[in-house]
Amino acid sequence: MSEDKEVFGGDFSRTNLRAQVRNQMLIGAGVAFGLVGGVVAFIYALIFIGTLLPPESKEAVDPTPDSFSAYEITQLVDRA
Repeated sequence: MSEDKEVFGGDFSRTNLRAQVRNQMLIGAGVAFGLVGGVVAFIYALIFIGTLLPPESKEAVDPTPDSFSAYEITQLVDRA
């Protein structure tokens, strides 16, 4: 940790500091773009895979009809 390297290369001019800040913000924006783009690409990949499935698989009855707890929610609303 004890390096002889000076912070910002020893140049604290306004131009150099602005360039350092701009570069850091562009790197952060690139990372954010990569993360968001990865999530969007994953969603579109799932949609594409879904289009390859046969139509019969989309017409099937829900194997877990009670998977959503709407029954419990309506009971709580009726009590209020």
